Amino acid sequence: MKIKKAVITAAARGERLYPVADTIQKAMLPVIDIDGLHKPVIQIIAEEAFASGIEELCIVCAPGDRERYLSAFASLRDNLLKSFKSVDWAKKQAEKVDDLLQRLQFAEQEEPLGYGHAVYCARDFVNNEPFLLLLGDYLYVSDMLQKRCAAQLVELATQEACSVSAVNPTIEHQIGRYGTLTGKQLANKTGVYQIDTIIEKPSLSVAELELQTPGLRVGYYLCFFGMHVFTPAVFELLQQQLEQQAQPVMLTPALQQLALQEKYLALEVKGQRYDLSRKHGLLSAQLALGLAGEAHSETLSTLVEMLAEANGRKSN
Repeated sequence: MKIKKAVITAAARGERLYPVADTIQKAMLPVIDIDGLHKPVIQIIAEEAFASGIEELCIVCAPGDRERYLSAFASLRDNLLKSFKSVDWAKKQAEKVDDLLQRLQFAEQEEPLGYGHAVYCARDFVNNEPFLLLLGDYLYVSDMLQKRCAAQLVELATQEACSVSAVNPTIEHQIGRYGTLTGKQLANKTGVYQIDTIIEKPSLSVAELELQTPGLRVGYYLCFFGMHVFTPAVFELLQQQLEQQAQPVMLTPALQQLALQEKYLALEVKGQRYDLSRKHGLLSAQLALGLAGEAHSETLSTLVEMLAEANGRKSN
């Protein structure tokens, strides 16, 4: 199967990023990407998708945010062209913004009925095709120089013609933050699992009983990485929750049902995820992008200098 569409969920207001998210959409916060350009977070996530072969993109947003995004990107592009005339990096960034706007659509989540409902809002855009799903408050840094995290995922989903969720082995004291799963590793593919059981943010006692995965280090579990490729079947499962008037509409129960009714794999992605909504999440993501990108040496030297100064102050 060919995956041409991607969905980014960005309807949440970002209370944990107060006060900045009170005045600007958290997805528009500026970060320096691996190419050295200052970009809004949502653009970096979109370019993760485009670099993985995606052609069309839908942002699931809160009511009224469509106009805010379009206005913000138009203003950004115009300012780049007017304020930095004939400057190569500004011209390059303006071209990237234009490319994003040409591929971009929106779906509004009229009511905050849960993450599964946010995904369901993109059903018309997906139009019965497989799609890549990304989170609007996660940034990803690949361990592979020539292959993005999303590209690793899309490649496997294309080869196997099925839904695939990206996972990372995660130490036990952190599993309460994530959807956690277990399954059987495929004999001919390293780091690929046929999913059996998925539990949303399990307690450690539950994980020890139900989510142990053979082959992982002791104390580690397979947790969602924040990106998935789904077949359209996921929408039928989410619709069942809506018809049952379940609130909030959750994605994880739908994925458990998906694992029971069709081929559904998990892939250990070679890379790291950074949750921007967590304390110091934006800082951690910026450092990771700096160390992985063109500003590696500058980022590293800045960190060394700051650590040396901090140690010097402590010793005085």
